[in-house]
Amino acid sequence: MSRILLIVGGGIAAYKACEIIRLLRKGGHSVRCVLTEGGSHFVTPMTLAALSEQEVHTTLWDLKDEAEMGHIQLSRQADLVLVAPATADLLARMAGGLANDLATTLLLATDKPVLAAPAMNVRMWQHPATQRNVAQLRADGVRIMAPDEGAMACGEFGPGRLPEPTAIVAEVERQLGLAPAPADAVGQIAAPGARLAGKHVLVTAGPTHEPIDPVRYIANRSSGKQGFAIAGALAALGARVTLVAGPVSLPTPPGVSRIDVETAREMHAAVDAALPADAAVLVAAVADWRSDGAAEQKIKKDGTGTLPDLRLVENPDILAGLGRGSQRPRLLIGFAAETENVVPHAQAKLARKGADWIVANDVSGDVMGGEANAVHLVSAAAVETWEHMPKQAVADRLAARIADALENVS
Repeated sequence: MSRILLIVGGGIAAYKACEIIRLLRKGGHSVRCVLTEGGSHFVTPMTLAALSEQEVHTTLWDLKDEAEMGHIQLSRQADLVLVAPATADLLARMAGGLANDLATTLLLATDKPVLAAPAMNVRMWQHPATQRNVAQLRADGVRIMAPDEGAMACGEFGPGRLPEPTAIVAEVERQLGLAPAPADAVGQIAAPGARLAGKHVLVTAGPTHEPIDPVRYIANRSSGKQGFAIAGALAALGARVTLVAGPVSLPTPPGVSRIDVETAREMHAAVDAALPADAAVLVAAVADWRSDGAAEQKIKKDGTGTLPDLRLVENPDILAGLGRGSQRPRLLIGFAAETENVVPHAQAKLARKGADWIVANDVSGDVMGGEANAVHLVSAAAVETWEHMPKQAVADRLAARIADALENVS
C-alpha cells in the first residue's frame, strides 16, 4: 500500500479532491490530506477526513503537531506528494521556494516525488509568469501534468481545467512504478523525458522585415503568437526546440532556444544552420519579395510627384528548400495564411513544397495579431478542420499530433 500526501489548493476544482481520494483509496492507497486556506473555501476538513479516514492538516501553527515537527514528518512519511488542484499562486510559491504555510513548508522539506495537477483560468495558465514557474519546477524535478482543455467555470475555453481524477490517479500510479505509461498518453505529463524527449524540432515564427531604406520596410501583420505557442508546447512535451523568430517582442517560451532574425535571407540561413532536426514547423509569415537593393539613405519626396523606382525580387523559399534538401526533417510542416479558397490553396502548396502537412487558416479577419485561430490540417491523405480555439490550444493539439507522428515514423 502506497502512502499519498494530497495537498488541496484553492480553486473551484478543489471539489474534485474528494473523487481523487475515493479513487486512491479504492486502489488500495492510503491518503492523508493537507488543506490550504484557499482550499478550505471550497471543501471542508470534515469532508476530506471522512473520505480519507485520516486527520486533515490545515495549519503550520498546530501546537501538538509542531511540537513534534509535524511538517517534517508529513513530508517524509509519504511515498508521493500530490498537489491537486495546483493553482497559479501555489505553483508560483513552489517555484520561488517559499514556506509561508503548511503546504509550501512541507513541499520544501520533502525528499519524496512531487506531482502537481494544475487548475486555473486559461489566461493564467498561458501567462509567461506561470510558464516560467512551471519550467522552474520541472527543472527542480517536480512532475507537472498538462491541464485539460475545455469550458471553465469562468465561462472561458482552453487549457487550464484540472485533469480528470481518473487521469490524476493513473499518473500517481505511474510515478510510483505501479503502472506503465500508456501509448496514447498525449500531453498527460509535461516534464523532461516526456513524449518528445531526445527529439529536435525546428520552429519558425513571426514576420520578416525586408528593408526599402533605413526607415521603411516590407512586412506583414504576423504577431508570432501562434509560432511561439507551438514552440512552447513542443518544449513542454520534452523536445529540444530551436525557434527562429522574426522581429517580434514576445517572451521566449520556457525551455526553447531562440535565434532572432530580421529578413527572409537571415531566416533561411538560421534554419539551415539549425539542421538536422527530427521535425520542422515553419509557421513564420516570410515575405515573398524584397527590394532589389535597399537605399542607403532615406528615400525623400522631391515635390515633383515622381515615384521612386522600387524593384522587387523573390525571397528564398525556406519550406520548399527543406522539402528538397538532403537534410529534410522526417516530419515537415508548413503554414498557409490564406484569404480565399483556403483548403484548395493549402493542398496545392502541400504538393508544390514537398511538405508532409500544411496548417492552413483564413487570415482575412483578425487572426494575425489575435488570440485565437481556426485551422485546417491538410495532408495527402485527408483534411481535418479544427474548431475555432485559442492559439495555445491549437499549439497543444498540433504538438500532440507531432509527437504521434514521430513515434510512428522510423
